[in-house]
Amino acid sequence: MSRARTPLMRRLPLNTAAVLTVLVCLFPVYWMISTAFKPSRDIQSTDPQLFPHTWTLDHFRTAVQADGFGLFWRNSILVTVSSILLALVVALASAYAVARLRWKGRRQFMLMVFIAQMAPWESLIIPIYIISRDTDMLDRLPTLTLVYFMVTLPFSVIVLRGFIGTIPPELEEAAQVDGCTRTGAFRKVALPLLAPGLMATSLFGFITAWNEFAYANFLIIKHQDSRTLPVWLSSFQNTFGTDWGATMAASTLFALPALVVFLLLQRHVTSGFAAGAVKG
Repeated sequence: MSRARTPLMRRLPLNTAAVLTVLVCLFPVYWMISTAFKPSRDIQSTDPQLFPHTWTLDHFRTAVQADGFGLFWRNSILVTVSSILLALVVALASAYAVARLRWKGRRQFMLMVFIAQMAPWESLIIPIYIISRDTDMLDRLPTLTLVYFMVTLPFSVIVLRGFIGTIPPELEEAAQVDGCTRTGAFRKVALPLLAPGLMATSLFGFITAWNEFAYANFLIIKHQDSRTLPVWLSSFQNTFGTDWGATMAASTLFALPALVVFLLLQRHVTSGFAAGAVKG
């Protein structure tokens, strides 16, 4: 009995640390959601309540009925989905060329991709702003789409390149022997096996583009109708300051699409990231 308890006792500190880490990470999310359901008097009370004693949906009504909610929601969906699709197409072609073909400069290309992935996004704001201003691309949703595409592309190439490397090339060669072209063999044999990797990169791209604030705030200045939801969230101000109830309700609604996408793709995410880091 003591021998059986020994491994459990050894894992106890690690399990305790894991539980504490999860609680610390989830508490801000819980506080955001609980604040969204609290009446304004409880939110502004000097005695904070961990659990709401009174529940209300007034803050959600305020958020949904706010000016531009539907428009900015549509803008965010349009920019996010467009950047993801564009990044997947380009990254899939680039990753396949690196993983399957042998050409001069292949290693240098991947080195540049890694360098681009390591570069902080914030350092590119000023150059991108200057380029957008000089090319008359400020205050346009296509500009945000291209920026998010550029930000998510290096990561997508790295993950998909590793994932393609785990697929035996003999499968495509066998399809080519049966009469398929290289493109047909990839589409019929390799592409279905790449579903977990595509799902993983799509999730990363969605979360990145959906939550991004800095570029949307700097590149959309005059045409307020082109703003996205992260920028819109900062608009809940009144004569008394920030309307925290409406802000937390809007933030809860804003987080729902990312949560839904994660729940739909979670089965593929782990296998996709793991396979993308194993070989290549």
